[in-house]
Amino acid sequence: MTEGATMIEIFPEEQNLPAFCPAPPVEDQRDYLVGGQLHVWDGPLQEVFSPLPVRRGNQLRPRLLGRVPRLDLAAALDALAAARAAFDEGRGPWPTLGIAARRQVLQALRAGLAERRGDIVPLLVWEVGKSLAEAEGEFERTLNYFDETLADLERRRGEDAVPVTAEGIAARRGRAPRGVVLCLGPFNYPLNEAFATLLPALAMGNTVLLKPPKIGVLLFRPLLGLFRELLPPGVVNVIYGEGEELLEPLMATGRIDVLAFIGSGAVAERLVRAHPRPLRLTPVLGLGAKNAAVVLPGADLERAVRECLLGSLAFNGQRCTALKILFVHESLRDAFLDQFLAALGRIRQGMPWDKGVWITPLAEPERPGYLRALLDDALAQGARILNPGGGSALGSFFRPALVAPVTPAMRLFHEEQFGPLVPVVPFADFATIDQFLRDSDYAQQISLFGRDEAALAPLIDSLVNRVARVNLNCKCQRGPDCLPFTGRKDSAVGTLAVREALDAFSHPALVAMRDGREDRALLKSLSTSGRSTFLAPEAEG
Repeated sequence: MTEGATMIEIFPEEQNLPAFCPAPPVEDQRDYLVGGQLHVWDGPLQEVFSPLPVRRGNQLRPRLLGRVPRLDLAAALDALAAARAAFDEGRGPWPTLGIAARRQVLQALRAGLAERRGDIVPLLVWEVGKSLAEAEGEFERTLNYFDETLADLERRRGEDAVPVTAEGIAARRGRAPRGVVLCLGPFNYPLNEAFATLLPALAMGNTVLLKPPKIGVLLFRPLLGLFRELLPPGVVNVIYGEGEELLEPLMATGRIDVLAFIGSGAVAERLVRAHPRPLRLTPVLGLGAKNAAVVLPGADLERAVRECLLGSLAFNGQRCTALKILFVHESLRDAFLDQFLAALGRIRQGMPWDKGVWITPLAEPERPGYLRALLDDALAQGARILNPGGGSALGSFFRPALVAPVTPAMRLFHEEQFGPLVPVVPFADFATIDQFLRDSDYAQQISLFGRDEAALAPLIDSLVNRVARVNLNCKCQRGPDCLPFTGRKDSAVGTLAVREALDAFSHPALVAMRDGREDRALLKSLSTSGRSTFLAPEAEG
């Protein structure tokens, strides 16, 4: 059987699709949410196709999942106007509601999201190509993010209730919303990353203009009615369409206060530059990464292989936190590659509903071609594919490839592949990695594998000043969400984690007065009467 015939059998025939993860019915969605109303779009629609085609004989047939509105700029500007009206220069019902009352609304939003699990999880599988286990994990993590955020809001409510006195001044501290937030998430975690910015933005009293990603767009439809039911009109507005047509003109209005964007650095840079008053814009950006693993002499090889395999290939390596280049000391090179190849041969490749699958079809139509170009460039300059069948592709499916030796002359050494290519760089001393870090545009995380404290200590002390997170004998990762998630250089602007995200979408606010008897009495009265939500958060609930 030829390689092509073997690969085509990965794709199922219609009659063999699993009943426990059915494809969504094909529907034309024309509604979008603006100003608390579901508007019906009578213009053109965008087709949404699955990365999971169906096999008929020796042919792959694309599967249409549905159609969504392709809004024009006028509709997008109406949505922005609704968000600004709902904020009303900080006077709107949502920004003045108070922490405890907003927390109750967000608790109801969490409950409504949980009820829609059965609608959203299959869409993550069919539209993004995410394994069923990964889809369920993303959904559960989003609920956990709600829980941790709501708990932090409760903690803040207690802390803000305590007055501060110093140098004859009495003050009450708190946080105030920044204004209108434009939320733009990525395709690889369309639900979790959307709420990673949407939830803290709402929690701190902002209003939001949300545009779902082009891939992963359908799963937001079940949420439109939920936003409309629970939130005041205009607090969340959901628009659809081509980003190239809508986003820069929206930014050019100067009426976006916060850009919350997770995705390409090039796109983020264009959007920030489009804003006419950049000093008034707060960017919260999660961008690219080229995270390295460094396997040092004396490392626990079994553990290093296990973590590097998981870090580089889980969900096709399509995570900003994935390990995207492996530096292996020359003394361990052969043993590491032998063990990695053996482990690579055991991972499952197939459809998202296959149990234990890691490698699934890629959601982006152009990604296999880009990976092939990186691979061809490396092969032309002396690298080899070490695993049989590695790098072969059919349609949206791309077999993982272990590639070595990779050198700085190759594109794969520098570019973020965002896919199942695993470049290995043998090194003799840390100067090789030092040069890589110096030249790289990214500085998110690094993983060190070793047991020699004398060697590890100076590396840790240096690297914490160069990347945002050093992982010791484990892969790079985002969580847990109680830890700061950020990066240096072109990897991030701002910090996304529960506490830090709430701060990113707000700014400090104070009410201060002279610390005299009459003034203290006035502050106490305002704090206990419930007339001011800022001064009396402890009186709510």
